[in-house]
Amino acid sequence: MTGASVHPAYETPREVTSAATVVLEDNPSNMTLEGTNTWILRAPGSPASVVVDPGHVDTAHLEQVMAVAGPVELIVLTHHHPDHADGAPWLAERTGAPVRAFDPGLCLDGDPLGDGDVVRAAGLALTVLHTPGHCGDSVSLRFDHDGVVHVLTGDTVLGRGTTIVEHIGDYLRSLDRLATLPAGSFGLTGHGPEREDLLATVDEYRRHRQQRLDEIRGALDVLGSEATPRRIVEHVYADVDRALWPAAEASVTAQLEYLQS
Repeated sequence: MTGASVHPAYETPREVTSAATVVLEDNPSNMTLEGTNTWILRAPGSPASVVVDPGHVDTAHLEQVMAVAGPVELIVLTHHHPDHADGAPWLAERTGAPVRAFDPGLCLDGDPLGDGDVVRAAGLALTVLHTPGHCGDSVSLRFDHDGVVHVLTGDTVLGRGTTIVEHIGDYLRSLDRLATLPAGSFGLTGHGPEREDLLATVDEYRRHRQQRLDEIRGALDVLGSEATPRRIVEHVYADVDRALWPAAEASVTAQLEYLQS
């Protein structure tokens, strides 16, 4: 593995392992961190590649992805959010590659992905793990290469910080599932740098989520059981940049639903 702790410059391909290269889209924001990571996968010697999460309809980015990828055998989406998926039809039209995703509505000339499916392309075998929580159609993709378990996590695990969660119960179960991966699994994230010890990050995420749930229980004790998500955000996230409060409010809403279920 090369330079695992260094995030790449925009539109500059960086080989992370002999089977995985990342191209960072220039679309930074509070939600996308530095931008969207588009992953180009191929086994050494394979004439074709797999592109995971092409990003927005960003012509400069997509043209660079094509230049790095060469012949594209398959386009895979980890979930439906525009910063991952919107560029897929553009790329598919120009490369002739099918698009596969968990959501059938995102697929083009390819079958929907199912939990446990093994997708063989570009000399690799990608195992699909349905890991909902960030959103319902989120998947992670595992492949083993050169003695390393690679896991593309989409937005389920980020390169830094924590992700927005729509459904806490599903998300906690997804983290539990990722925690069963082999020790030394290497996380290729949708945003931010890769995670060299994915299981350690998953453990941090699990503890963080339980801490937040405890904080919300404490806020309800102080504010009352009828407190709105906004009031809870003001109480629990007082030290967080207010630009992130709308996302925090969505997360609090999901956690309240979980606590009340």
